[in-house]
Amino acid sequence: MTTVLISGASVAGPALAWWLRRHGFRPTVVERAPALREGGYKVDIRGAALEVIDRMGLRGQVERHDTGMSAARFVDSTGAQLATMDAALFGGREGDDAEIMRGDLARILADATPDVEYVFDDSIATLTPSADGVEVSFERGPRRTFDLVVGADGLHSNVRRVAFGPESVHLRPLGHHIAIFTVPAEFGEERIELMHPAPGRTVGVYRTAGSPDARALFLFPSPEGGAEHRDVAGRKALLAEAFAGAGWQVPRLLDAMWDAPDFYLDSMSQVRMDRWSTGRIALVGDAAYGPSPASGQGTSLGLVGAYVLATSLAAAPGDPVAGLADYERRMRPFVEANQRLAERNLKGMVLGSAAQIRFQTLMLRLMPHLPGRERIIRRVTEPIRRAATAITLPDTPTPRRA
Repeated sequence: MTTVLISGASVAGPALAWWLRRHGFRPTVVERAPALREGGYKVDIRGAALEVIDRMGLRGQVERHDTGMSAARFVDSTGAQLATMDAALFGGREGDDAEIMRGDLARILADATPDVEYVFDDSIATLTPSADGVEVSFERGPRRTFDLVVGADGLHSNVRRVAFGPESVHLRPLGHHIAIFTVPAEFGEERIELMHPAPGRTVGVYRTAGSPDARALFLFPSPEGGAEHRDVAGRKALLAEAFAGAGWQVPRLLDAMWDAPDFYLDSMSQVRMDRWSTGRIALVGDAAYGPSPASGQGTSLGLVGAYVLATSLAAAPGDPVAGLADYERRMRPFVEANQRLAERNLKGMVLGSAAQIRFQTLMLRLMPHLPGRERIIRRVTEPIRRAATAITLPDTPTPRRA
């Protein structure tokens, strides 16, 4: 039985493990964190990714964990409402598109793989490829040998660094940083996304249906230098400096930040690589082609990539190199289409001047009354829909369960 080590237990990793088990492989998932990472932020599942969820039989579970967001409300520095819009339109969703918290999706996928070995609180230290496998040494556990190794370990992929070189070669910064963390429920309104645009900076707070707390989101131009991505205290100080003097709820949100258990801050960057595999080592999801949060398609790319990778490997039994080549051939046009969304979306997420903010809020107020409103909405959502469906999923080979 073909053994596969997967690094990363967020979304792409467990999804890949599910499909590999279905095809008779024996996957092991190693995760640096001591347990599944709960919480996180809202993520979208659209187009081809929703079809993958359907083929896994998980649509019902995803729908039961829908965020239930109803509206986005734009406010000024005093909290006065500037404009409002439907939550689905704000998120670029239409039809059956789903929105779910990342932690909920990760839990659904992990629970769907009870026959998969998960190793928490450990990480890959070295990879030594051979003609018929990869010897892996871990930071804590004993050495093991696998037929294949797949990095599904995110933007700062450890597997990518070990097998493909320093991440500076593969990351393409988009000029902005993003921060997300949990804050008390009092900061938000249930099922409402509160957005405060300011020149060059955007702050948001949302509370999903039934959630006991809220999430704060900050977008701002990337600073010079900055703390290393695992230096949490340094990154909190960086955010506090970037939003010093800001209005609305920002001072209180920054006070709450210091006690946030799940603080995240990083650059909005894309992963651009000429190849996603070398020998018997491969990458999937953000580790291979992270489109950045600005695209809104990172989760969908991870789900589709996991399906295509597993299907391609299953269709080439005994020849993993051929399977990996087929995976890249099928996925690359889809990846490129979705990565192109990021810069377009980012222009609307962070506005550069007060005049641009006034124009945007004016258009949002006028939208319900404009002739041809539906045509305007389709123009907004069409690029996202086109990118989300820019792949024909391969048929699933006959399952070979052990």
